[in-house]
Amino acid sequence: MLSTSFDLVRLYLRSMIPYLHLWNFNLPTFGLMLWLAAVAGAFIMDRSFHRARVTADALSMVAVTVIVGIVGAKLWHVIDTPIEFRELGWQVLWSRDGYAWFGGLLFGIGALLFQGWWAKIGMLRTLDLAAPAAVVGQGIGRIGCFLSGDGCYGIPIRPVHLFSFTFRPWGMSFPNGIEPILIPVYPTPLYEFAAYLLIGGWLWWRLGIPAARSSSVGSWLGNSKSSGAIVGQYLLLSGIARFLIEFIRRNPKVLWGLSNAQLASAGCVVAGIALIFWAATRSAASPEKAAQAHEKAA
Repeated sequence: MLSTSFDLVRLYLRSMIPYLHLWNFNLPTFGLMLWLAAVAGAFIMDRSFHRARVTADALSMVAVTVIVGIVGAKLWHVIDTPIEFRELGWQVLWSRDGYAWFGGLLFGIGALLFQGWWAKIGMLRTLDLAAPAAVVGQGIGRIGCFLSGDGCYGIPIRPVHLFSFTFRPWGMSFPNGIEPILIPVYPTPLYEFAAYLLIGGWLWWRLGIPAARSSSVGSWLGNSKSSGAIVGQYLLLSGIARFLIEFIRRNPKVLWGLSNAQLASAGCVVAGIALIFWAATRSAASPEKAAQAHEKAA
């Protein structure tokens, strides 16, 4: 019975296509999930601002960040894969596929830093408040990669030998994807989706810990009310997740047996550790002082 259920699920997933055909309009599933990621991110960030008693417009900040992040993801992909630019020319900038996670992250962080400074919230504080929304949005975006079959696949499934046990991990093919593949591979977008949702839940919980308890709950992660602590954890945890998943993705290795994404992830981990350490050495302002500073800035 269980085997039959898995077969039905696998058959359903194999039947997915990159576009939803609505009358004469073809709706890209990647674009649809990107829109859902932006909506979910805007909602979470708005709740984060509300909980922190920040009066800035979270929705407009998310909208700007998403647009800048998409541009950054596309530009980074073009830089990362110059062969496509040589073959297709400038039209590669307008193609519906080809977006790099690290480019979106880098440009998105830049957009948030500027908007946090402009709104007088504080640049690092803005990143802290946005971290849960960002990582959940990343996870939903990965479902877009999965549905469209844009090539973000894992390596082919092979038997795994662990101590005295041998088993074959579950995998699937993407015959109807933008980049079709007919042999079972690791569905890495699903792994990233699960990892990012777990990280988002952790960050949301850490961000909501009262100041009186934040230094005693996981003190090695820094005071959650000290600017930079939450975004440091975001960089650390998401970087580790992507670094590990890259081992079963089919991206080419460029240096020391690592892919570009792994090198970028390692950089995120180092930056995250540095931010956590820096935040741990600073004492968080009391709620009264924080409120006074916000009122003065307003």
